[in-house]
Amino acid sequence: MDQLLDVKVGCLVALLFLTLICGFAPPFLNWYMKSRITATYEIIICLISSFAAGIFLGACLLHVVADALTDIATELAYINYPMGELILSFGFFFVLFIERIVLQISMRSQSSSHDGIPLPSTPTSPEANFSEKSEPPSEIAMPPEDPHNHIHPNTYSLSSFRSLILFCSLSVHSVFEGLAIGLQSKYASALEIAIAVLIHKGIIVFSLSLKLVQSMVTPVWLAIYIIIFSLMSPIGITIGIVVTLKKSNVVTLVQAILEGISSGTFVYVTFLEILPAELNTGSKPLLRLCFIVIGFTIMAVIAIWA
Repeated sequence: MDQLLDVKVGCLVALLFLTLICGFAPPFLNWYMKSRITATYEIIICLISSFAAGIFLGACLLHVVADALTDIATELAYINYPMGELILSFGFFFVLFIERIVLQISMRSQSSSHDGIPLPSTPTSPEANFSEKSEPPSEIAMPPEDPHNHIHPNTYSLSSFRSLILFCSLSVHSVFEGLAIGLQSKYASALEIAIAVLIHKGIIVFSLSLKLVQSMVTPVWLAIYIIIFSLMSPIGITIGIVVTLKKSNVVTLVQAILEGISSGTFVYVTFLEILPAELNTGSKPLLRLCFIVIGFTIMAVIAIWA
């Protein structure tokens, strides 16, 4: 029992420091590389971003969703209905509903005022609103030289919202990853899961931090996100250690349901935010696809031991 507890505590400490180091690496690299090489910086960030998209895709399909469906099927095996998929859908539509409300409010607010002058209530495209607000009248009709640089404020606000949802989803999943370690009763299984989670967590937090940087999150909030995220798995391990002393069916059922809802939010952000942002970009499409596949392959290999 002492050896088992040592593995759990050692993983707790390792996860905490690994998450902090990997989480603060993208902001530092972002400043370091931007201040020196512009062209190389853009290429590297492009490839890392595609690699991160592959990581999230693999984590979504092979880890988050797979674990949630397995746990829910185990806990609700007596119900002859795909409860896992249903609970996952609740999480998906919950985020979709909230995001549509935020986007609708943002577009109405932008279309109803123009430097303090009321505008017609007829809906217009966000790009048109941004052009009217930021460009002189003589240049409104001129098409932008690079459509990727012509970004309206809603893009950043929506991207920040999706990054926040991604952060919350990953945080909840991290707690369950910690629980998976803390609930183990055998030394070998605890060590095996701990190694897989350490590798998985390091890659995930780096990718998450990169997405937060790209969403133009302020440094203060970025630091808060990373610090909170770094505490999630240790909290899960601690809870797991305590629960092993008194584990009940109710606790495991609630854990499975929350994990299913969290996986639904993860599916939404992965397929509606991260992948479209990479696949719809015109620059280096094949190279981006290769790095997406590489990232997915890494998570597929990790799934062998997870």
